[in-house]
Amino acid sequence: MAHVALFHSVLGLRRAELLAAERLRGAGHEVVTPDLFGGGTATTVEGGLDLLQRVGWETAVQRARLALEAVPDEAVLAGVSMGTGVVTELLPERPAAAAILLLHAAPDLPVTVRPGLRVQLHAADPDDFAPAENVAALQRAARERGVRLEVFRYPGAGHFYTDPELDEFDGSAAELTWRRVLEFLG
Repeated sequence: MAHVALFHSVLGLRRAELLAAERLRGAGHEVVTPDLFGGGTATTVEGGLDLLQRVGWETAVQRARLALEAVPDEAVLAGVSMGTGVVTELLPERPAAAAILLLHAAPDLPVTVRPGLRVQLHAADPDDFAPAENVAALQRAARERGVRLEVFRYPGAGHFYTDPELDEFDGSAAELTWRRVLEFLG
């Protein structure tokens, strides 16, 4: 069993993250889903960016930091799209994290990431938030820092392909993603 902190996308804490958390709980994992926007949600990336601007990045990260106080140091840090940025910002403060799960975006790894850390990336292909050059940079950084990175791309899927409430939803790609995630956490 893993403890998982799942940070939502720029759309806010929505049903997609709650369903993901329930799936993980159903497999025996402990999962927290902090609300970084204080209840605010959006249905488009543009609306989400407006919401993030109103809340503020520092406030969102501070809310994530506070939520982690109740989570074991060795918890898996997971992020959906914008949430991957939260994960990589907080990772230096959580050196004992068991693993990192990146969904829908390819952020930069912190310079201080520890060798041997397990990281898994799932992203559409193509995806503006996980372009080939960002994925290549992530792979290079992982090799240089001794990180155990797995990359899974889903050709033809939309950015939020795991969200059943959005037009980008791709049931086959989503199911494969969650099966791989459960194997990763297992």
